[in-house]
Formats: sequence, C-alpha cells, structure tokens
Amino acid sequence: MIVAKKYEQKNEISKMKNILDVLARRRILLADGAWGTMLQEAGLVPGDCPEEWNLTNPDKIRNIASQYVEAGSQIILTNTFGGSSFKLSNYNLQDKVREINYTGVKLSRDVVGENAYVFSSVGPTGKFLEPLGEVSEDEMYEVFRQQIVAQEEGGADVILIETMSDLKEAKIAARAAIENTRIPTAVTMTFEKGQAGFRTMMGVTIESAVRELDDLGVALIGTNCGNGIEQIVSIVEEMRGYTDKYIIAQPNAGMPTLVNGRTQFEQSPAEMASHVRQLIEAGANVIGGCCGTTPDHIKEISAIMKQDDE
Repeated sequence: MIVAKKYEQKNEISKMKNILDVLARRRILLADGAWGTMLQEAGLVPGDCPEEWNLTNPDKIRNIASQYVEAGSQIILTNTFGGSSFKLSNYNLQDKVREINYTGVKLSRDVVGENAYVFSSVGPTGKFLEPLGEVSEDEMYEVFRQQIVAQEEGGADVILIETMSDLKEAKIAARAAIENTRIPTAVTMTFEKGQAGFRTMMGVTIESAVRELDDLGVALIGTNCGNGIEQIVSIVEEMRGYTDKYIIAQPNAGMPTLVNGRTQFEQSPAEMASHVRQLIEAGANVIGGCCGTTPDHIKEISAIMKQDDE
C-alpha cells in the first residue's frame, strides 16, 4: 500500500517535476487551505462571481496564492472551482470559460513558478444528469472538457475534481481530464456521517467511490469539505482499505457553526494541526484544508510535519 512516510521539503520539489515521482518516494505533500474563505476576506461579497476575479482582480488572487506559499504549501489550488460554463452562465460569463480557467491557473503558476505544484480546481456543475435532470452525459462531458483543457494550457500540474457528491458526475469529469490532458487527475468526494456510515449527499459509499475511481485510472483519490479533521481521519482510514492509490485529505477547520447569521469554522490552527499525525497514520499522502482553513492553519500543519521530519 502507498502509505506516506516522510515530509517532502519544498526545495526538493523543483528537482522532480512530476508529482507522482515525488509521491512514489513515500513523501507527504502539503496543500493549501480554503480559497472561498480568503476571497471573502479580500472583499468578495455574495452575488459576485469568484472566478471573474481572475480577470478583474488578479493581484488579489496572486496574493492568496502567495500567502499559502509563505505558510508552507507545496501545492497551490486555483480560483476556478466554479469555472464551468454551467456555473458561469449564472453570471452571463459562459463565453469566458477558456479565459477564466486559463488565467486562473496562470495566476497561481506565476506565484509558485517551479517551486510548488498547481492543482487546478474543478467543482460540481450544479446540474443533474438525466433522467433526474435535463443534462446528458455527453453535454456534461463537453462542459468539463472545455474547462479542463484550458486549465492544462494555463500550466496546471494536476487536474483536481473536488467536492463531488454525485459519483457519476465525478467520473464524467475524470474521463474528460484523463482523455484530454497529459497530466494526472485527482478526485475528492464529500461525505457525511449517517447511521449507515459515511455517504455522499447522493448516497455514494466510500467503498463505491474509491473502487470506481480507482478502476477509471484516477491517480489521486480523496475527500474534502463536509467534515473536520477528526472525521476526515476516519474517512481516509477507510479509503486506505480499498486502494493503493495516493490519498488526498482536505478537512474543514472544524464543523460549521452559525454566528450572527453567518457560517463560521472556529477550529484553531493549533487544534487542527494536532490531528495531522493521525491523518498521516491513516494513510494520507497529500494534506490540505477546505472551508475555514487559512494560511495560519497551514503554517501550523507545516510546523508539525517538519517536526516529524527532523
């Protein structure tokens, strides 16, 4: 089984361009944290299109990437989560799919150069497939293909299809990446704890998700969002029982609470970092953060990982 053993120092990354080569050496890589949280702090308000900021506020996007690099992230995501034509059509920006996704990746690449990896973010389309919805598999495939091809052209090292609850949609996106790019594909699903164990909102079990994504040829499989790090430890442990593939873990900064009408994630950087060793023991190869996770959280996690490397 591929179980990470040692923290990969940032200055070693530039020596090995292919991330799979680095992971094959039993290294653990540190990803960044929440982009949505940081965008809100930078001034994004409800109703704005986050991805349009790639064109209108590029300096703010670069600044977010820079903060995570300074915190110790070796993998930086991109401001392209909602960059599909389906999502962009909500803002009448469906004709700017290539420009928004290409630029979003390039902004992160401009910041990190060759000293960190860029994972281009691809989120759910927000549409339902037939027969529940009105979108065919071919239509959804093409929407993902347009977005993903632009991201590879922008300089992505890995296509990260994330926060998925519909396994069928996730597999369509993964096929679009595998069949139309020359870089690795990663997929993370979002699970919720119920009486029957962890399942996605669409009822997908951890075993089904892992086995089907593994069979499809996805290089990195994992989970993000929906849970704090304690729950993510349990999910990763179960995932490791079904696959030898590299596993990504991106927990929230605790579980959400409602404060004065706003959703907040209040787990401190030190508390979140205190569970990192458990996450490594469970079998995670790439560790980062999702909602509520800031550069301060990533800095604390980086410190713990470096301690273990000494």
